[in-house]
Amino acid sequence: MHKSRVTLADVARSAGVSLSTVSLVLNDKPLARNLAAATRQRIRVIAEQLNYSPDAAARSLRSRRSQLIGVMVFDIADPYCTLILQGIQETLGHTAMLPIIMDAHNQRQQFSRYLGMAVEHHVEGLIVVANWLFVDIEALRKFERNGIPTAIVGREFPSPSISSVLVDNEAGGRMAFEHLHELGHTRIAVVRGPERLQDSERRWHGIEAAAKAAGVKLDRRLVLQLPETADPVLGYAGGYEAAKRLIASGRRFTGVLAFDDLTAFGVIRGLHEAGLHVPKDVSVVGFDDIPQAILTMPSLTTVSQHMREMGKTAAVHVLESIQAKTASKPPKSFILLHPPTLIVRESTGRASTGRESAGSESTAKGNGGPGRRR
Repeated sequence: MHKSRVTLADVARSAGVSLSTVSLVLNDKPLARNLAAATRQRIRVIAEQLNYSPDAAARSLRSRRSQLIGVMVFDIADPYCTLILQGIQETLGHTAMLPIIMDAHNQRQQFSRYLGMAVEHHVEGLIVVANWLFVDIEALRKFERNGIPTAIVGREFPSPSISSVLVDNEAGGRMAFEHLHELGHTRIAVVRGPERLQDSERRWHGIEAAAKAAGVKLDRRLVLQLPETADPVLGYAGGYEAAKRLIASGRRFTGVLAFDDLTAFGVIRGLHEAGLHVPKDVSVVGFDDIPQAILTMPSLTTVSQHMREMGKTAAVHVLESIQAKTASKPPKSFILLHPPTLIVRESTGRASTGRESAGSESTAKGNGGPGRRR
């Protein structure tokens, strides 16, 4: 038999007080301080004994607030997205706001559908955790029109009402190059991200600027680009293929700047299969600092985006924007560039000066097949 829900009236009847008194105590209203401490304690004990829980739907109707924040993730399996989510949940976990997490599975149609459902369910704010498939999606305009506070993590979305939180990619590219150059590397290969990706272009600008400042001429034949893909996790396969292409080119290189950590893992795998050691023969730098970066052999030198902090920043902004909206204050949007940090681990070392560095003739054409060292 279905058990009816315990109501405020049930608690009031058992405690022998009025309904309004119970409401003041259980909703922590300021006027509850005027009641005797023993009365407040008795009401709370009885509510717990009766297993009373507030009716969120009814409270939402009364206050006209849903206390829901939509969190849209393009791919929850992506380690990049996971760390940002942790920051969001850590922040919202200390509030009365309930995050509703939606995974678009890298499908733009699903992304648009979920956005529509979020509006229908009256979410008070939205946080989008974007990966490299995110583009200017018109569906977000609905949130602009409805005045729903929104923040996008990982991509810039120029708008007077939608904020963006992202890493300073140009600074990250610059510090990655400078690290290899300080170790004596001048023959540096670069594996860029997909062509249309803004992050990749900005990291490349940082690399070019650092190379120019150091008086290093980048060999364009050692600059490769990951293919367009519907699955960002395939960066690993792209890095693996890039390593094989770099070795087959016959061009000498002692360092590789990879677009992200997954790409770096693929590069290291490709170098290893060719008989090359990291960092003895080739140093490799990634980007992101996903959890696996410290677990690999060798552990990966990488540029950290501080993704958990970026998630926290986005969540705090949305909470503050909701409060401002409740107080009828005009919304404030911003584009915040988080400063990256270089994390030095085992995958980088002093530049190799031997004849058999990666891409040298003896490496590319030695006994045992392409890429094998004698």
